[in-house]
Amino acid sequence: MRLRSVLALVLTLLPGLALAQAPTMKITRQPSIIYMPQYVMEQRHMVEAHALALGAPPVVTEWLTFAGGGSATDAMLAGAIDVVTTGPGNLLLLWDRTRGGVKGIAASSAIPLVLVSRDPRLKSLADYTPTDKIAVPTVRVSTQAVLLQIAAGQLFGAEHWGQMDGNEVQMSHPDAAVALSNPRHEVASHFSAPPYIFSELRTVPGAHIVTTDRDIMGGPLTNAVSFATTKWGDANPKLVQALKDATIEAAAFIHEHPRDAIEIYRAGSGDKTPTDDLLDMMHQPGMDDYQAKPQGTLRTAQHMAAIGTLKTKPGAWTEYFFPVSHDLGGN
Repeated sequence: MRLRSVLALVLTLLPGLALAQAPTMKITRQPSIIYMPQYVMEQRHMVEAHALALGAPPVVTEWLTFAGGGSATDAMLAGAIDVVTTGPGNLLLLWDRTRGGVKGIAASSAIPLVLVSRDPRLKSLADYTPTDKIAVPTVRVSTQAVLLQIAAGQLFGAEHWGQMDGNEVQMSHPDAAVALSNPRHEVASHFSAPPYIFSELRTVPGAHIVTTDRDIMGGPLTNAVSFATTKWGDANPKLVQALKDATIEAAAFIHEHPRDAIEIYRAGSGDKTPTDDLLDMMHQPGMDDYQAKPQGTLRTAQHMAAIGTLKTKPGAWTEYFFPVSHDLGGN
């Protein structure tokens, strides 16, 4: 049966499946347009459709929104969550600490991350003093925190990679955006993600760009990746495959139907940014980089190993992804 026919079937059957108490697959995401593929997958029941196409028993997905990756990974390790979607730093840390007991399934976005500040004194990272606070989703291990470490090594010397760790304050993107807009708040900088980048630059007096992920890495960096324990993945190989396939389909849907994808994201996330404004954002450089291929994760892993955050230094990105994902051609 063609996938489109399967999708039509699953859309018809899902209410009945739920009533029949089909198993639930719990997946996390965060409140940002970075996670638009997850909202598309939810609204269009893509994981369920692909699972049926693969011959898996009916499954219902439950999408849970977490403010940051740390609490989501704790929930997964406690058995309350099946799949976490957050930055690659959390995946790498868990892969290392569990000795391969956690692996990636698919990336979903590599859209720009931008360090925004309202302090006119802060023109570059070299201008930051120990008292200048930077909001990041998770201290030391979020994508933004790792970027600051890589940048510090470039700026001050490899042995000073941790020089900016003390500047970090753990805040969700919505909370950080509120802090940035308050001229009396101690947090005057936010390593921001879309759509917050654009609203901050437009509405916060004095807001300007200090640096970006592409400035630091020299190219795109995955900022959302789905991963699970190998115990769960080995027990549910068709669901792993279904999520990978659904992620690829969701990225294609965003590229082919950007307005529809934005409307789905707005409805699911509660983002009040007007659709046309979000469409304008997606026309900015790098803002359409939704794809399942991991990007820049190996360099991130090697940095984390070099500074001792990881005890194991991977030689290839495939070491921390499930075998079913090795054909994605990542790095």
